[in-house]
Amino acid sequence: MANRIQQLYDTLLAHFGPQHWWPGDTPFEVMIGAVLTQNTNWLNVSRALDNLKAQGLLSFERLESLPVESLAENIRPSGYYNQKAKRLKGLLAAIRADSGDLETFFAQDPATLRDKLLQVKGIGPETADSILLYAAEKQAFVVDAYTHRILCRHNLIAEESDYHEIQEVFVEALPAEIATYNEYHALLVRLGKDYCKKTNPLCKTCPLADF
Repeated sequence: MANRIQQLYDTLLAHFGPQHWWPGDTPFEVMIGAVLTQNTNWLNVSRALDNLKAQGLLSFERLESLPVESLAENIRPSGYYNQKAKRLKGLLAAIRADSGDLETFFAQDPATLRDKLLQVKGIGPETADSILLYAAEKQAFVVDAYTHRILCRHNLIAEESDYHEIQEVFVEALPAEIATYNEYHALLVRLGKDYCKKTNPLCKTCPLADF
């Protein structure tokens, strides 16, 4: 299994090249983007982030003091904006109560940080691990729908495999390197978007056609 996981990574990297993920100028922006990207695509998230930037709202203090209704309106392009606004406010409140600021919060060990993120309403494993990996730069392999679909279609996991089981496949097969976790997840997302689509996948031209 480990060889197959490494081979898959090498094949995707050779085909697509480095993906330079995650888009964002600061750890704070990356964290906000990780919440906004729930149930939507990055184009919509980018529009929401642009709204916040245009009004000078993309900072911990400004979002913290912004009424939830105003926050919801600014992130409307991301979809489920009322729900996401409450989640963001809850996340900021939890960080403030726990550590006082984002830098101190992110300085905690990965296991502790993950547990605390998962205690925030609306923050599930995928979002928590995205924040860990891309914003806090901690070791955490992110599993999403693309990951499940690709591995399942190539008979590397059972269809009923859960988040933790899929994550363990990668953790056991790969060197514990933040850069590798980052690049691998980004490459799987690229493959899922371009080839391994939910319906009408482009199997014949897929870079994993011979995998």
